[in-house]
Amino acid sequence: MFKIILYGALASLFFSSTFVLNRAMSLTGGHWVWSASLRYFWMLAFLLLWLAATGKGRLLADTLRLFRRHIWFWTVAGSIGFGVFYALLTFASDYTPGWVVAATWQLTILAAPLVLLGFGRRVPLRAIALTLVIFVGVVLVNVEQASAGDLATTLRGALPVLVAAFAYPLGNQMVWEARQGEHRLIPRIDHPAMDDAFCRVLLLTLGSLPLWIVLILAVQPPPPPAGQLAQTAIVAACSGVIATSLFLHARHRARTSAELAAADCTQSMEVVFSLAGEAILLGHVLPGPLGWTGMALTMLGLMLYVRMQTRG
Repeated sequence: MFKIILYGALASLFFSSTFVLNRAMSLTGGHWVWSASLRYFWMLAFLLLWLAATGKGRLLADTLRLFRRHIWFWTVAGSIGFGVFYALLTFASDYTPGWVVAATWQLTILAAPLVLLGFGRRVPLRAIALTLVIFVGVVLVNVEQASAGDLATTLRGALPVLVAAFAYPLGNQMVWEARQGEHRLIPRIDHPAMDDAFCRVLLLTLGSLPLWIVLILAVQPPPPPAGQLAQTAIVAACSGVIATSLFLHARHRARTSAELAAADCTQSMEVVFSLAGEAILLGHVLPGPLGWTGMALTMLGLMLYVRMQTRG
């Protein structure tokens, strides 16, 4: 159990780089469109190199053929699950600190049951009820931010993250439904590439590219500075490669539902690491009593959720 928690905590540490570096780029004038899109351009390069370097050239070729065969499905799933999700997270970083984005983002673990309901899957009512605990915590965090600034700015930071919290599980659930082949509006995709986590990420990354291109052409942001190019590469490596690998390894070591829940629960530490990262690297002040209370409620809700999942 200790090693599972350790790997999960390390994954959270690297995942938190997303929130801290996105905030850092926004404060130094880096446009949010580049912060979002460049991450996935880097991810595409990293994934292609990884699959080629690890001797999975044939699997890579199969993945590319699978993308062409179901290009519309992957474009929709990738645009929602990767594109809308991350574009809104980076947009929010222009208006609110990274730790606030991280705290609000925790709603995604309870947005997932609502997405399942939308696909006609059964969900325990207790899972939906626990949304209230996390929601109250998120509200308290954002209320403190509003009291320190103005309501309009706070909403520009909070509402995009709320939508992103639903977009991410929606895109992932579409992929799951495609593997099951039980939804009439989603094609059945039964292929060995669907069993490889990196191939699934590659398919969704490829599917998100049209959205990034359209977004760049529509917004026409100024060219990204060299620092933003480097920072987005760090985010792609830390969050997209290292953190994902550590988290999947933690879940792979789990032998019981309790250990699996423990691995999932470690992701609530993203809030703490993001707060510490911003305080150390960006010199931000720590939250006040309301913010600490909101963070505590958010993490309490997550722990209660995984405890409920453990008990079935």
